[in-house]
Amino acid sequence: MILQSLAGLPAFLVYFCTALIAVVAYLFVYTRVTPHDEFQLIRDNDPAAAIALGLSLLGFVLPVVSAIAHSANVVDCLIWSIIALIVQIIVYYIVKIPVPNLSGRIASGEMAPAIWLGLSSLAAGALNAACMIY
Repeated sequence: MILQSLAGLPAFLVYFCTALIAVVAYLFVYTRVTPHDEFQLIRDNDPAAAIALGLSLLGFVLPVVSAIAHSANVVDCLIWSIIALIVQIIVYYIVKIPVPNLSGRIASGEMAPAIWLGLSSLAAGALNAACMIY
């Protein structure tokens, strides 16, 4: 009984590790694209940076979850994870249009621009995840 339950463990480990690699890659790329240093701001106790980055991470992870659930294999999952990363970067640039100096305002601790960016990223991620169902 237990051995049957553990039969899926290798696949779980492969997909879980793949997802962790995708998350690390996302954080690396996304924090290089944005002009402000999210991790330094978070270390300096800037809640605006934490909210913006945390919600953008959720906006990225939702499509990754969908990719894991619906992909044919790990390579397929990675391809859709890259697409999710690209969508989040596009969202960052679109969200900057109506909010001048978005990064500077987040770096100075302004919450409204951080919430705007974070929730826009989350909304795009939810739409992205829904569109990955095929």
